[in-house]
Amino acid sequence: MSSNPQVIITGFADESANQKTAEQQFCAFAALGLQYYSIRFIDAGKGVKNVMQLTRSEITKIRHLEDEYGLNVSSLGSPIGKVKLLDVEDKSHNKYVPFQKYLKKDVAKACDLAHAFETKLIRGFSFYHPRGTDPWDHVPQVVDQLGQIAEACHRSDLIFGLEIEANLVGQSGQLLAEIHRQVNHPSLATIFDAGNIVTQGCSATEVLEQYRAMKKGIGWLHIKDYRHPSPVQRTDHVDEEALKHFVPADMGDSGHEAILRDFRDSIPALERKLKRRGVPGVFLDLEPHVKGGGQFGGFSGPDGLGVALRGLCRVLDYVDIDYHLRDFDDVMAARGF
Repeated sequence: MSSNPQVIITGFADESANQKTAEQQFCAFAALGLQYYSIRFIDAGKGVKNVMQLTRSEITKIRHLEDEYGLNVSSLGSPIGKVKLLDVEDKSHNKYVPFQKYLKKDVAKACDLAHAFETKLIRGFSFYHPRGTDPWDHVPQVVDQLGQIAEACHRSDLIFGLEIEANLVGQSGQLLAEIHRQVNHPSLATIFDAGNIVTQGCSATEVLEQYRAMKKGIGWLHIKDYRHPSPVQRTDHVDEEALKHFVPADMGDSGHEAILRDFRDSIPALERKLKRRGVPGVFLDLEPHVKGGGQFGGFSGPDGLGVALRGLCRVLDYVDIDYHLRDFDDVMAARGF
């Protein structure tokens, strides 16, 4: 029996589906051997919707299809926190919502949806500061607002995961780690995403430094990478819609081998911590974007998702991290044998 730590591979299922129908998403994930998925955009028969816009009947249909395909939701891929921090015109298209209204409506809705899909994890973000301002100047307000979001999640026995991403206040590992430290709440975790760092013009060495800064607060990882076709310059603002060079984890500029080799030692303690909260294990969440990415999502297709999964598995095999994919016994058990 292997003594290696084990992770659970999941992914944003909408990336695998050409038309984003629930059946396409679930067919692709079941065929790839995955048993968990993050729900973000999905067509349950009434057009493609963000998970936050799903009706009760659509949720019921999706849950029935999950049973049919043997799938469970790992996290709610919500857009919570992808709104303006301040009501300031900054030539961006980001919307502003007064925070108390946002907390009572959107955050409460996300908590309800997490329960409806029987997941303990909500993915979220750290708010857009006005373009051209220093994100560090906005940390106090972000800490206050995320503290209230974390408390709302805590009252619902959920965990809010704060994803590192360009253009938001929490755009670097150091910023996200400081936000996590100051909020200091058991229902706030951070989500490391190497691809979201390297797109900002950071080297593999800097990506590893940012991972280590975040390490104490990490709840789960998103897996994507990026390979710049030419030398890049550090940038304060990333045009997310123009990013075209996402690649699997074994091909990019981020250095996933070094990151996952370091993360390996953290897995057992993190797994115990998560299981105490009702989470089945440590998730690595594929969000490959290999056919394109943008501000609110990305696309890989069923073929691209498969390539990204195999790339991740190659890195995990190399650094001695185990993972489970469906095998013949699982298939037969589903048939009642």
